[in-house]
Amino acid sequence: MSNTLKDKVVIITGASSGIGEATAKLLAEKGASLVLAARREDRLAMLKEKLTEKGASVDYKVTDVTSAEENTALVAFAKEKYGKVDAIFLNAGIMPSSPLSALKVNEWNSMVDINLKGVLNGIAAVMPEFVKQKSGHIITTSSVAGLKAYPNSGVYGATKWAVRELMEVLRMESAMEGTNIRTATIYPAAINTELLNTITDKGTSEGMAALYEKHGISPDAIARIVAFALEQPEDVNISEFTVGPTSQPW
Repeated sequence: MSNTLKDKVVIITGASSGIGEATAKLLAEKGASLVLAARREDRLAMLKEKLTEKGASVDYKVTDVTSAEENTALVAFAKEKYGKVDAIFLNAGIMPSSPLSALKVNEWNSMVDINLKGVLNGIAAVMPEFVKQKSGHIITTSSVAGLKAYPNSGVYGATKWAVRELMEVLRMESAMEGTNIRTATIYPAAINTELLNTITDKGTSEGMAALYEKHGISPDAIARIVAFALEQPEDVNISEFTVGPTSQPW
């Protein structure tokens, strides 16, 4: 086990599958201490077992990111277990894409609650710790749909653009306030995860499935970027990463 990230305490939301799970595996290999968060306890328990068997220091807390209280409890749990928090990877998200004319208003609200408010809740929960210790790293999963417009992604993209804005202002304010809080926003293109399973609109679902089947790459690609961001020296902040399959003209 290489110790590049030894003694770093990292919280990962959306850790039960996809990018979160891949990141947990890689950071555990690199010696980080992890607190995994998601809604599916069975998946979290299985992942914890798998990683602790290999000697990693891993715990989990079932968390609904749409609840401010549960985010606060998650950070408190990590601090209680490890004495500190060095980084949080706010990665929970859903992508029930559809044309706006389909008026899937409930899905719009869910995306705002999870993709945007979930990130805000995570920031609010961890900021007091990071400000107090004058260090910390906040990493988020946005999307290439947070960089440009795509049909069928109006609301999904809106939440991801919002995350982009938030994180850039957070980076600037932290520098101005001298709190040394670092940020990294990741904009993935077609990464093979469970995101497509959340699409209920038939036409959109078929189109996305074909796109991902043709281009999709492993979530390990994102895990390596999270590790890379975390491994930078304290005085170095890499604020944005756009990443996707070489074959995809996103």
